[in-house]
Amino acid sequence: MGHQGLIPQGIDSIAWMQDLARRIDGLHDRAQIESALDDLEYLMDALDPELQDPAYQLIEILRGKLEQA
Repeated sequence: MGHQGLIPQGIDSIAWMQDLARRIDGLHDRAQIESALDDLEYLMDALDPELQDPAYQLIEILRGKLEQA
């Protein structure tokens, strides 16, 4: 079972997280939120430790949005 998200191999994880942070307020559809959350959780495995805290913050925001969706 492979990952079906939108994160290509070799992506700049900082740029991807910044892009997600910019568009997070526009995510309202449950499928969009779940997809972003899945991608971010998948990305966590490859993140440097100093980037994990901001990633966890994004995860918490997405989970909150998912509860409201």
